Amino acid sequence: MDFRHEWKHEIGWGDLLALRARLRVVMAWDEHTVNGRYQIRSLYFDNLADKALREKIDGVNSREKFRVRYYNGDTSFILLEKKSKYGGLCSKDQAALTRREALAIAEGEPAALAESEAPLVRELYRKMVTQGLAPKTIVDYTREPFVFAPGNVRVTLDYHIRTGLGGTDFLDPACVTVPVAGDPVNLEVKWDAFLPSVIRDAVQVPGTHTSAFSKYAACRIYG
Repeated sequence: MDFRHEWKHEIGWGDLLALRARLRVVMAWDEHTVNGRYQIRSLYFDNLADKALREKIDGVNSREKFRVRYYNGDTSFILLEKKSKYGGLCSKDQAALTRREALAIAEGEPAALAESEAPLVRELYRKMVTQGLAPKTIVDYTREPFVFAPGNVRVTLDYHIRTGLGGTDFLDPACVTVPVAGDPVNLEVKWDAFLPSVIRDAVQVPGTHTSAFSKYAACRIYG
């Protein structure tokens, strides 16, 4: 499991415009973007006690969360992800899902995952069965991702964040979502062993500081 450093900042719309202009000078767009951005739809999991949400709010040092996601409305490629955090470092495991598996997950029927060849899929199955892990809410947003090879740096600007409230039918393109309160913009900076000074300077936003902003937590404010 490879761990990376991570900074998160909640910024304003004016900051987004300034950052976009600076980052386009020193970084490249992620190759998977369309005109520099893509749409992400995720389905996040939690248990009956809202363990993932509570640990995030309380700043627990060691925690994990599961989500399923796809990009630009294309359900032909769906990913299961587990994001782990230990101290100031984070890691992410991924596994591809079939549409049948994704539908079973959304419907809270984990039996379809039991025979998967992917260890991460089987781990989700076990935790759905033994820990009560279940789909909790849909999270939609627009992402502008930038990359920089030295340090394996990735900078993302996320905005237009919307919540599916209690809905979990994330494969339905017509499912209802609503904007989260405050219309936040999120800046994330991730890197491996070192953060080059040119990127460190480019991502500075006066008046902001590293925060614990979480799109999942923001999308759970309605319940």
